Amino acid sequence: MFTFNTQKTIIICLFLTVPLLLLLVFTYYSAYYLLFLSFTSWDGTSLVKKFVGLENFKTIFTNPQIFKVFLHNFAYFFVGLFQMGMALYLAIILNGKIRGRNFFKSLIFMPYIMNSVAVAFMFGYLFRFEDGAINLLLHKIGLSFLAMNWLGDVEIVNYALASVTTWKHMGLFVVIFIGALQSIPQDIYEAAELDGAGSFQLFRYITFPSMITIIELALFLNLAGSLSIFEFPFILTKGGPIGASDTFVTKTVDTAFVFNSYGLASAMGIVLIVIVIILALLQRAILHRNGDS
Repeated sequence: MFTFNTQKTIIICLFLTVPLLLLLVFTYYSAYYLLFLSFTSWDGTSLVKKFVGLENFKTIFTNPQIFKVFLHNFAYFFVGLFQMGMALYLAIILNGKIRGRNFFKSLIFMPYIMNSVAVAFMFGYLFRFEDGAINLLLHKIGLSFLAMNWLGDVEIVNYALASVTTWKHMGLFVVIFIGALQSIPQDIYEAAELDGAGSFQLFRYITFPSMITIIELALFLNLAGSLSIFEFPFILTKGGPIGASDTFVTKTVDTAFVFNSYGLASAMGIVLIVIVIILALLQRAILHRNGDS
């Protein structure tokens, strides 16, 4: 007969077994296999995975067509910074005492839980050149000179796609920032107001420093998201026109499933992970350059 403590230990181990197995299979094993494939020339069907060493990584760093697509990701990053600013502004407003704030929180967060494919098709109709809602509205209000082929112009296609990600993910950042704002003790604001601090001073010396950890998290999410964007350019433009909206992930998917070069695609995945880690560490070093932990 097992003692109570032994039974408790067995139950805890049983509960941990399933999540640990899932973690090992779908995270650690997958990461190991991705790394293994990056050193092969596997075509996805052959039983033999020929070892090629660093040849795939050499191809990535010597082929300008692969790294060139990172320039397209900059549009998502910069639009994401604007999104963060807007999200912080909306969070400060919704954190105040305004009527219907819970309704507006739900309204802003709603796009985030919508299916990405549905969102892409919806914006696909909005961006259509001939009969899209945006161009029809511009013609209607006398701003026809602003009407353009949003998804067919190589100069603006990435910014148009980035605006879709902004609309979808704005609610997530608003909720994150509201949570951070609500964690700041109100008596600090009250004391500062008694000392004559204005709204800008309250934000600069209390709100912003108190939120720096959450802002760092938001910057990381923006960085990782802008580098790994996939669904909207894949669904709306297929990387067009003439590759102008290709991202590193869409290029990776094409390398694997169109050109059947799974080894090279795996190496591209490894390179992307390393780049995200390096940029995240660089971002952290910049934010904490004064030695603050």
